[in-house]
Parts: sequence; C-alpha cells; structure tokens
Amino acid sequence: MISFSVTALVFGVVFLAELPDKTALAGLVLGTRYRASYVFAGVAAAFAVHVALAVAAGSVLTLLPQQIVHALTGVLFLGGAAVLLMKKDEDEEEIRRPEDQSFWKVSGAGFMLILVAEFGDLTQIMTANLAARYDDPLSVGLGAVLALWAVAGLGIVGGRALMKRVPLTLITRIAAVLMLGLGVWSLWEAVAG
Repeated sequence: MISFSVTALVFGVVFLAELPDKTALAGLVLGTRYRASYVFAGVAAAFAVHVALAVAAGSVLTLLPQQIVHALTGVLFLGGAAVLLMKKDEDEEEIRRPEDQSFWKVSGAGFMLILVAEFGDLTQIMTANLAARYDDPLSVGLGAVLALWAVAGLGIVGGRALMKRVPLTLITRIAAVLMLGLGVWSLWEAVAG
C-alpha cells in the first residue's frame, strides 16, 4: 500500500534538490532544440531506471539494524545538505545534437544524457537514503520518480520562465534546509532508539 505522506515528503525533497541541478538545464536545452514529447520520453525512462536502482540500494540498507540505518542516513542527508549549500551555479552544458529528429534518436539522446549525468547524483543517493529511512520502497519510488519527471517537464517546457521568477539559490537553500532537518531527525532517532 502506498503512503501518501511518504510519497509527498519524498516528492518535495527530491523535487527541490533536482530543480537547480544540471539535468534540469539539460532538459531545457534539449526541449528548445527538439520536440518536447520525444525529449520527455527519453528523460522519463532514464529517471525511472535511476529511481529503481536507488530504491533497490535503499531497500538493501533496511536489512541493517535500525540504529545503524538512522545514523547512516542522517550522516548522508547532512552531507547532501552540505553539497547543496556549497554548490556553485552550473552553466548550460553543450548537448550533442542527434543527426535527425526521429523519436528514437531524440528520446535516445535524452535517455543517454540523463542516464550518464545522473548516475550517483545527489538525488539518486537521496532516494536510496529515503528508501532506507522509510522502508517503503513503493511510496519512495513513486515520490522520487514523480518529482524527477516534474522537474524534467518543467525544464523541458517552462524552465526559462521558472528560473526568471524563482532564484535557483533560494530553491537550493530550501532543499538544503529540508535535507538538514531530515539528517538531524535521523541522527536523533539513531541516538534515542
């Protein structure tokens, strides 16, 4: 059964952490060059693969004693918050242009770009942590994949408008504060439990 509260929490944390990331900018660049639906299909498939891997890794962590899991996820969340706070603005990366505009070429380019760029990324590690923290792989996976798809969609069709209205530094700081709170909470549970 899916927990709405876990799904919503994961969605919020992953969405805010991914929004200022390079992949949102890559989606924006691809979306300006190619048919948005083709780009989204490839990007969405790559994010689904990443979430499945992250949830599987997080589920393995649940086999450890709860105090160790809470301490480990707490430290990782604090590390993620530090990474977000120290992150410098990222420039738009040059995206290699597929030779033609066919569905398979464009979606394949989007898939490969995200598959490579996001491997071991902060949001993938965060998703694994959340899967370990809540021991609810379906709710965590659903929240994470919906958040990543939402960011990809925003990046592809409306990224420029959003970035003009909401400073990326503000979004990054909000995500860092949320991760800091989750880290402190996890460490508290490790010590109190």
